[in-house]
Amino acid sequence: MASLERNKKVLLELVKQPGNNICADCGAPEPDWSSYTLGIFVCLNCSGTHRDLPAVSKVKSIRLDFWDDSLVEFMRDRGNCAAKAIYEKLIPAFLYRPQQKDCLVLKDQWIRAKYERRAFTGENNDLQQAYSSDTFESILWKKGKDNKQFLKRTFQLSQKDFTLRYFVKKDSPKAVISLKDLNAVFQPEKIGHAHGLQISYVQEGRTRNLFVYHESGQVIVSWFNAIRATQFVYLKKKHPNAQDSELIPQLTTSSLKEGYMEKTGPMQWEPFKKRWFTLSLDRKLLYFKTPLDATELGAVFIGTESHNYSVNEGSPNAMRGSRWQCGITLQTPGRQFVFMCEQEQDQKDWIAAFKQIISQPLTMQDYANEANWPRLK
Repeated sequence: MASLERNKKVLLELVKQPGNNICADCGAPEPDWSSYTLGIFVCLNCSGTHRDLPAVSKVKSIRLDFWDDSLVEFMRDRGNCAAKAIYEKLIPAFLYRPQQKDCLVLKDQWIRAKYERRAFTGENNDLQQAYSSDTFESILWKKGKDNKQFLKRTFQLSQKDFTLRYFVKKDSPKAVISLKDLNAVFQPEKIGHAHGLQISYVQEGRTRNLFVYHESGQVIVSWFNAIRATQFVYLKKKHPNAQDSELIPQLTTSSLKEGYMEKTGPMQWEPFKKRWFTLSLDRKLLYFKTPLDATELGAVFIGTESHNYSVNEGSPNAMRGSRWQCGITLQTPGRQFVFMCEQEQDQKDWIAAFKQIISQPLTMQDYANEANWPRLK
C-alpha cells in the first residue's frame, strides 16, 4: 500500500511539471491519463484514441489505476517534452496541429500520424512527398446544390496554378477555384458527418461554400492539410520575404461565432427574417438562409471602435415584427444593423463576439478587405 500511495504521489508531481501539465496531443490543461508505453501525459479525450492503438500505446489513469515502480520510473525518465522531441521531430510548417477545441477527426488523425504512422520522426519522406506533389486528387462526397444529397465527385488540387477543381464528368471540371481566397474548416455538426469539411471561397465578390466529407478520417484530414500546404506555397511565392510565422495564421480562418438571428432591412421597417450568421476572425459577418447554403445572401465588414464601429444590447424602441425579443444593435459608419436573438444567452454571446472583433486593431490585409466587401441588405 505504501508503494501504491508513493507512486501516485510521484505521478501527481510529474504531471505538474512544465510540458507534462498539458496534454501531449491537444494541449488541454491538467491531463490525468498517461500512455505508459509512450511515456506521455494526455487528457481524457485523447486517451480514447490511444486506447484504439494498443500496438503502440497503452493508457492508465494516473489517479485511479495501479502503477508499479518500473512504469513510474519510465514516466519519470520520459515525459511529454522528451516524447515530442522524438514524435514531433520533423513537422511541416503548414501542417495543422489540433487544439483542445478541435473536432475528433483532427485530433484522432494527429495522434495516429504521430505514434502509429510515425510520420514526423524523420524515418521516411512519404508525408513530405505527398504534400509537395504537383497534384493531390481523390474522390470526395459533395453536397448537391439544390438538395441535401451528397454525391461522389473527383476533386483535384494543383500546386502548378494554385487551384482546386472538382469534376462531374471526367475531363470537364464543374468548377475551377482559386486558392487565393479559399478557406477550409471542419464542420462535422453542421454537415452532419464526423468528417465534414466546409470549403469556402470568394467568387465575383460573394462567398460560396462547398460541403464535403470522406468515410476515411485519414483521407479527409489529408485533404485539409493538402489545401494548407498548397496555400502555404502560394503565400511564400506571393510574399517571399515573409516569415513562416506570419504566413501560417493565414492558412485557416475559423468562425468566431455561428448561429441563427433575425434581421431587418436598412430602413428598419422591413419584416424580420430568420437567417444563419457567421462571424469569422478575419472580420467578416456573412448571412445565409440556412447553415448549408452554397452562397451567402449578404456580408459586412466589421471594423474597430476608432473607425466608428460599435455594438450594444437592445434595439430601437419603435422596432416591431420580430418573434424574438433579445435585440442587438450594430453600428457601422454607413448603417445601423438590428438583429434579434431567441435567447438571452445567444444575445450575450453574439455581443461578446462582436466586441472581440471590434477591439482588435486592423491589419494591412483588413484594410484591403474593407475596400472590397459589400454590405448587408
